[in-house]
Amino acid sequence: MIAVGTKAPDFTLPDHLGRQISLAGLLGRRQVMLLFYPLDFTPT
Repeated sequence: MIAVGTKAPDFTLPDHLGRQISLAGLLGRRQVMLLFYPLDFTPT
């Protein structure tokens, strides 16, 4: 578990159009909020 206030490690994921977006590419250009959303109907 990452403690509150700890910087997130860099990662790259596809956006809704399939383009690769990295956290490092957004930092300093936009505000970034990370959110964990467990899938619907899961016991989490």
